[in-house]
Amino acid sequence: MKTTLRILQLVLILQFFSSAVKAQVTLPPFFNCNMILQQGIPIPVWGWASPGEKVSVTFNDKTVTTKTGNDGKWRVTLQPMNYGGPYKMVVKGKNLRTIENILIGEVWVCSGQSNMEFNLSSANNAEAEIAASNYPEIRLFTVKKRIAQTPQDNLEEGDWWECSPISSPKFSAVAYFFGRALYQKLKVPIGLINTSWGGTVAETWTSPDAIALNPDFAPMLANLKKIDLNEYGKSVEKEIRDRLGEFSTTDQGTKDNQPVWAAPEMDDQGWKTMPLPGYIESNGLQGVDGIIWFRKTLVVDANDAGKTSILDLAKINDSDVTYVNGFKVGGTELKSDARRTYTIPEGVLKAGKNTITVRVEDIGGSGGIYGDAKDMKLTAGQKIFSLAGDWKYKIGVLKVNTTLGPNSYPTLLYNGMINPLVPYGIKGAIWYQGEGNAGRAFQYRRVFTDMIKDWRNHWEQGDFPFLFVQLANFMKADSLPVESTWAELREAQTMALSLPKTGMASAIDVGEALDIHPKDKQTVGNRLALSALNVAYRQPFENLGPVFKEMKISGNTVEVTFDHVVQGLKAKDKYGYVKGFTVAGSDHKFNWAKASITGTNKVLLSSPEVAAPVAVRYGWANNPDDVNLYNSQGLPADPFRTDKWKGITEQ
Repeated sequence: MKTTLRILQLVLILQFFSSAVKAQVTLPPFFNCNMILQQGIPIPVWGWASPGEKVSVTFNDKTVTTKTGNDGKWRVTLQPMNYGGPYKMVVKGKNLRTIENILIGEVWVCSGQSNMEFNLSSANNAEAEIAASNYPEIRLFTVKKRIAQTPQDNLEEGDWWECSPISSPKFSAVAYFFGRALYQKLKVPIGLINTSWGGTVAETWTSPDAIALNPDFAPMLANLKKIDLNEYGKSVEKEIRDRLGEFSTTDQGTKDNQPVWAAPEMDDQGWKTMPLPGYIESNGLQGVDGIIWFRKTLVVDANDAGKTSILDLAKINDSDVTYVNGFKVGGTELKSDARRTYTIPEGVLKAGKNTITVRVEDIGGSGGIYGDAKDMKLTAGQKIFSLAGDWKYKIGVLKVNTTLGPNSYPTLLYNGMINPLVPYGIKGAIWYQGEGNAGRAFQYRRVFTDMIKDWRNHWEQGDFPFLFVQLANFMKADSLPVESTWAELREAQTMALSLPKTGMASAIDVGEALDIHPKDKQTVGNRLALSALNVAYRQPFENLGPVFKEMKISGNTVEVTFDHVVQGLKAKDKYGYVKGFTVAGSDHKFNWAKASITGTNKVLLSSPEVAAPVAVRYGWANNPDDVNLYNSQGLPADPFRTDKWKGITEQ
C-alpha cells in the first residue's frame, strides 16, 4: 500500500513539474540580450506559453498584452521606434523574462552558401581587420545549420554577439564588411542575421509554397512529403538496389592495379549506353556516386593515324583518368570545372578502330562528363572527330549517399533556417550564392527570382531590399573565347535586377583562379553597402558598374553604349587598352576584339577575323581575368552578351 502511495505521489509531482514547464513563457532565441530591432516599422514579438495564458510585453515604458491560442502561440506588435538604446524588454506570463541591452537600428538577413559563411579570420589582412573591429553597435546572430522536412516555427539555439576583436573572427566576413560600411556611413546600430550553408543551391532556400509552383521541382517536393526521415537511408538504398543491382565497394574496372576496362580488346557488348555530354544523374543514375567507366570507339584512317593528336573531353565532375587504346593520356583530380584537354602521343592512334576509355570518379552531387558538345572532340592531323553522342558505360564502384543533405530536396533550408526567422523585422537581405546552381544557370533565371519574391511574400514587409553578389571570376582563364556556365549564371543574376528594390555587387575582378573562396571580402562587402545606400536608403550613390545599353554596327566595327558610367568610362590599363570583348559573325564563332573608349559612354570594337559582326560579348567566361572596363566611381562593367543564342545550360 505504501509503495502504491509513493508511486501516486511521484506521478503527481511529475505532472506538476511538467505543467510548470509548459507554462513557461518562451521566445525564439533571437529575442535575447544584445539584439537589434528594426527601426521605423511595427516590431513583431512572439513566442509560446500555455494555451489561454495571458502574456504582456513591456518595452520603452509601454505595455502590450495578448492571450495565447489553443496552440500556445502568442504574438504582439510594438509601435515603430527610431534609432537608439540601450533598452530593456520584459515579457511576463506565469513567469518573467527580462531582455537587456537592446538597440534599435538596421537589421539585415545575410544568406547564401560558403562565400557568405566565410569567416573574417580567413579574409585578406585578417589580423589587422580583427584588431580594429571594435564596433559594439554592430551585432551578429548566426543561425545554426538545420534541414527540415516541413517549415519550422523556432530555431534550436543562438545568441547575439557584439562585434569586438574577441567575437569578430567568427563573423561572416562579407556580412561584417557590409555592416561596417553601413555603420560608418549611417552612424546607427547594425544587426546582422547570418543564415547560410556552404555548397547549397537556391531551391533549398525556397519555401514549399513557391516550389510547388515550379514544374522542375514540384515532383521532388511531393516525394519529400512522403518520406519517413527515420527510414530515409534504408529507402534510398533499396530504391537504388532495385534499380541498379547490388553495390560494389571495390573498382571492378581495375585488377591488380591495372585498368582492365581500358584494354581495347575488352568485350563491352553488355555495357549500357549514355549520351554525352551530360550528368549521370540525368541519364538513369540519379542518387548515385562512385566510379563510372565510359568507352567510345572511332575509326581513324591511315593518313591521320600515328600522329600527335589532341583529345578534348569538355568538363568532368569530379576526377578522371583517360586512356586511348589502353595508354594513359591524362587525368585530372577534383577539378570539376576544369576543361579536359589531353595530348595523345605519336604512335598511340592506329589506323582503323581506336578505343577511348574514361574512368570518372564522382564523389558527390552532380557527376559525369558534361559541358558543351562541341568541346568533346578528337583532333588528329587536319581532321576533327566529334565525340559527342552515345558512349558505353559501366559502374565500377557504386556508392549511395544515405544521409539527407541540404540539397537532397528543395525547400529543406527554408524550412529549417528561414521560416523560423519570419516575421522578425528587417530592413532587407544580402545574398551570396550561385556557384551551386551554375550548371543549371538557365533554370536559375526563374529559381532565383522566385526565391526573392517568395521571401518577400512570407515576411509581409512589402518589397524589402534584396541585394546580391554576382559570381566572382574563378578557374583557369581560357586562352580563346569559350562558352561558360558561370557566365550564364551571372547573366541570370543580372536579370534579377528587373525586380523592384534589388541591387547587385559585382565580384568579377576580385576572384582567384584556384580558389572558389576569394579572400577579398572587403570589396564585396563595400559594394553591397553601396547597393544598400542606393536601393534601401535612397542616397545618391551609384551602385552598378557600366551596364550594356545598345550596340550599333557599321561595317566591321561595333559601337557599344553603356549606362551607369557616372562621369565616364575608364580602362584600368596604363596604355588605355580595353580588354575582355569578343565579337562574332553569323557563324556564332567568337574572336577577341580590339576595343577602345570613345566619348564618355561608348566603346568601339572590331576583330580582323570578323568581317561582318552580329554579336558582342564582354567578360563571357568562367574567369575573364583580363576585364578592365570601369566607370568613374571604380565599379567594374557588368559581363554581358548581345546575342540570344542557346547557351550550354539551356535544355
